[in-house]
Amino acid sequence: MKNDVDTLVPGRKPVRELVLDRPENVDQVFALKGRKVPEVEEILGLCRKAGIRYSLVPKTMLDKLHANHQGVAARLLSFSLVEEKDFFGMIREAPLPMALALDQVQDPGNVGALVRSLYGLGGAGIMVPRHNSAHLGAGAHKASAGTLARTPVCRVKNLAESLDRASDQGITMYGAQADDDAEDGLVFTPKFPAILVLGNEEKGIRPKVLDRCGVKLGIPMLRNLDSFNVAQAGAMLMSRILQAYRS
Repeated sequence: MKNDVDTLVPGRKPVRELVLDRPENVDQVFALKGRKVPEVEEILGLCRKAGIRYSLVPKTMLDKLHANHQGVAARLLSFSLVEEKDFFGMIREAPLPMALALDQVQDPGNVGALVRSLYGLGGAGIMVPRHNSAHLGAGAHKASAGTLARTPVCRVKNLAESLDRASDQGITMYGAQADDDAEDGLVFTPKFPAILVLGNEEKGIRPKVLDRCGVKLGIPMLRNLDSFNVAQAGAMLMSRILQAYRS
C-alpha cells in the first residue's frame, strides 16, 4: 500500500470508527473544549488507549476546520491506496466477490454513500480514476459513516485499461447504463468475481469504459423519471448482486 493525500474527518461516528479501526492513520483528534458529551468522551478514551494525541479546542477553531463537526474532528496522516494487482485479489477474497469502479463520479457524498452500501453488503472496495474523480476527503468519509476508512481504494491512471487487466484475471464487468439493450438490473444473474461500473452523475459511463463492460444493466421504472441518483442505482444493483450470490 502507498500513502496519498492528507484529509480531515468530522463527526462523532466517523471519528470513532477511524480511531477504533485505523488508529495508525489518525494524526490528531480535535474535541470541543468545555463541553462533556458522552460520545466525544468515549472517543477521547479510545485515543488515550491507542496513543493518539488529541487537543481540546474552542468552537471557533472547530468551526474553521469543518462546519458540521458535532464537537469532534480527526486529522488523518494519509489516505491508504491499494495497488491494482492486490485489489484484484481482494475482490476474490471478499465476502461478496465484487467491487465498484466509479467512472468520474464527482460528488463526495455519492461516493461515501456507495462505499457505505458496498461495505455493508460485503464488497471488496472501489476503483477510481486518478483524475476527474470526487475528492475522498471529509465529505466522502462522513457520507460513508466511517466505512471509507475500512474500504480498499484503488486509484488508477486509465480506468479502461485497468478493466482490461481485470478481465484478463477472470473478472466480469457490468456497466450501469440504461440503454435499450440493457438487461434488467433487478433480475440479472451475475458471474463472479465481478466489477460493477458506475458513471458520472450527468454523463454516465464514458464510451471507452463502457466498451469494457460485457453486460449493461438498467433499472426499470414504473413512473416517468429521468434516472436514479448514482448512489441509489448502485445500492439497488449491489443488492441484486448479493441476492444472486446467496441463491
